[in-house]
Amino acid sequence: MSGRSPQGAERTAAEPPDPQHRSAPEETPRRAPAPTGTTPAPAEAPAPHTPAAGPGQGTVPGAGGAPGPAPARGRRPAVRRAAALLAVLAAGAVILAALNSGTRHGHLDPRSADPAGSRAVAELLKERGVTTRVVTTAREAAAATGPRTTLLVTDPDRLGATQRSAIRSAIDLSGGRTVLLAPGEVSLPDLSPGVRTEGDSRRDDLDPRCTLPAATSAGRAGTGGNLRYTTTLPGATACYPSDGRPTLLVLPTGTTGGDTVLLGSETILLNESLAEQGNASLALHLLGSRPDLVWYLPSLADSDPDTGTGDADKSLLELVPAGWSWALLQLCVAAVLAALWRARRLGPLVTERLPVAVRASEATEGRARLYRKAGARDRAATVLRAATRERLAALVGVPPTRAHEPASLVPAVSARLTGGPTDVTALLFGTAPSDDAALVALADHLDALEREVRTS
Repeated sequence: MSGRSPQGAERTAAEPPDPQHRSAPEETPRRAPAPTGTTPAPAEAPAPHTPAAGPGQGTVPGAGGAPGPAPARGRRPAVRRAAALLAVLAAGAVILAALNSGTRHGHLDPRSADPAGSRAVAELLKERGVTTRVVTTAREAAAATGPRTTLLVTDPDRLGATQRSAIRSAIDLSGGRTVLLAPGEVSLPDLSPGVRTEGDSRRDDLDPRCTLPAATSAGRAGTGGNLRYTTTLPGATACYPSDGRPTLLVLPTGTTGGDTVLLGSETILLNESLAEQGNASLALHLLGSRPDLVWYLPSLADSDPDTGTGDADKSLLELVPAGWSWALLQLCVAAVLAALWRARRLGPLVTERLPVAVRASEATEGRARLYRKAGARDRAATVLRAATRERLAALVGVPPTRAHEPASLVPAVSARLTGGPTDVTALLFGTAPSDDAALVALADHLDALEREVRTS
């Protein structure tokens, strides 16, 4: 550290320029001559820093070798990397969605490989020479039926009155087989008159207990767990009873060779349960008795708005698929972990060594040169007076918060003066000097005033 006193350093800041006595560090080095045809670049000069003009404002950082804030050049590459990562993730999601679009179709869909789909039974039927055709309207289903056709209606209760009438006509006139999957009180009066439901079965796997060849070959199967039926129609075959009520009914139709199968549960057609018990055998016998299978998946256009399927009574959370709830839970856990990671510092702060240590005297001289070059006498005078007021307030017992108030500082300083009369107010709170000589004189007077108060 230099042995220069604070008063001397401040006085150096107020010295006017002297062309005859320039210090060596202030001289600007000469530039090498530029090549012919080019314009030499102007010499780089430090921009003048504006110091604080009074209390409550920040001080000006030193210019003597202190590096300024570096531009944030690493922000753009980081943004680009993040954008590239998001683009890769989006492309991967699109590719996966495109690859899986052919395997995810919905509940009981013969094209779906999901656990609730029916692709497995469709593939087994294909190996046995049965052609499966998917339709979504009752008109298409009725037009495709015939003596060599099995019509499977996956959701009879969804159909409207017009659609149920079309399916009933196909049952009576086709001469083929019609399989109604879990028909309830809404569709039974139109599709199977004389059959009623008798509540749900309390058991899932049931024994055949009938003479139907398809049931005896399959044995125990998962036809329970849903609806049971009862009927008084002649010629009906009742199988897989639960508490005395069958879960599988086979009814003959008016056309020779045709029949209608009422299956109370969809379990034997699902991918996830096809391999259990005799489900696969029973499904193949019921759906593979004819060479053509028409798989009717009723669309919203075929639904009856007055009857519905019970979805209107479900809450919003019940309508959300189960997989989305798990995904939402994982996102919440990830968000909590990210918040904990960003909110907690892993260890104490590490101090970084500065590349260059600048002495206080050099910083003061550098600031003085900036003031002189910019001709900022008012700024230099403001800095000198503010620093003097703060030191005088500490000497005379004035609080630092009131050091820049004339009503508090001037009487206390005047009381400590023993010499001749001095205009303390003009000296500490006066106007800016008009020239460099007045600035030097102001620095001398402030130094003398502080020395007198300190020695009094």
